Amino acid sequence: MKPLLLIDVDGPLNPYAALDRRVPPEGFTRHLTRPTGWTSGRPLPVLLDPRHGEELRALGSRYELVWATTWKGEANEWIGPRLGLPELPFIDWPEMHGSAPAGTYWKTRYVVEYAAGRPFAWVDDEITDHDRAWVTEHGGGVAALLRWTDPRVGLERSDFEALAAWADGLGARA
Repeated sequence: MKPLLLIDVDGPLNPYAALDRRVPPEGFTRHLTRPTGWTSGRPLPVLLDPRHGEELRALGSRYELVWATTWKGEANEWIGPRLGLPELPFIDWPEMHGSAPAGTYWKTRYVVEYAAGRPFAWVDDEITDHDRAWVTEHGGGVAALLRWTDPRVGLERSDFEALAAWADGLGARA
């Protein structure tokens, strides 16, 4: 069984901290969205780079891709098609933005629960050393790679290389 690749949207795929630039970062295109809850005013802008879709599709031979985003299933409507991704499963967060143990990000415990003992890599711009320590302590010994991404830049080539190398290393240990 392949490890999971849990993918956040805002930060890794949508470098939202670069939205205030007059010109998007190289390779990114501004898209206007209107997800549930965004019903009035201007549409929500997101920056997306189709190269991310290519890289994620290539990682699909090593991983089962899963949305780990507050967009939940709406990532399949607003994000995935713009990146050329197929419909992906998603984590249906029991509670969003709630309290979290030991200074961790609110998603961390749910990510571990979702993985249910499967090895996983997780890309998110909110990951800290507290999350890594918590996963090590409470993850039941499962192999996990928590990869922080800069929300001004998004996923870079080095991130995709690290994700591929980590998955390949799991195969070597099997």
